[in-house]
Amino acid sequence: MRPGLYTVFIWVALSVTGHAMQSCSEEHEHTAPAIHDRDSVPVMTTYGVNTLISDSGVIKYRIVTEEWEVNTNRRPSRWTFDKGILLTQFDLKKHVVGYVQCDTAVYYDQDRRWELRGRVRILTAQGLSFYSNELYWDERNHQMWSHSYSHLRTPDKELEGNWFRSDEEMTDYEIRQTKGWGIFSDKELMAGAGGRLAPIDTTHTDNLKGPVVTQR
Repeated sequence: MRPGLYTVFIWVALSVTGHAMQSCSEEHEHTAPAIHDRDSVPVMTTYGVNTLISDSGVIKYRIVTEEWEVNTNRRPSRWTFDKGILLTQFDLKKHVVGYVQCDTAVYYDQDRRWELRGRVRILTAQGLSFYSNELYWDERNHQMWSHSYSHLRTPDKELEGNWFRSDEEMTDYEIRQTKGWGIFSDKELMAGAGGRLAPIDTTHTDNLKGPVVTQR
């Protein structure tokens, strides 16, 4: 799932001018000093955002957020969503097939890198759900990762761990210090398990493959 928010380009000119004041008792001007440090001044702040994003003329995504702050003065420049963000993904029939949601988010637009924090929830078009309190997303290198507790659920298994890394489609992922439940065949279970849920409790690295979907 590649929301690709970097396709939305916003540029607003910001000018700062001095303000001259004239005293009633004196005839000369008193000019305030010029402001040189604008690092904390946003270029634009938009409230109540509900907008659609298209790709090649087709509506692909919707952004919903209470507050969207754009700051190109900071280095690196960034978009800040302090009051949370909801990004939904549509198929060609405009049906919702996935979403990304969190309490706060920062998008470094030039680096194409996300930092999502606070109740990060993801649902992919393949039916995989993900939950954590933090998630880093590098669009340029097509990778996602988290160094905090993460919970992942697919149609056939449910896993949790303290370290997570994945491609941005969440079809090829790695979890460390995992604990969870999975459905296995009879051959994968001990004698007498009979296809019931088998516990997983490891302290080593598990490389796990998600469903691979061929794009047509």
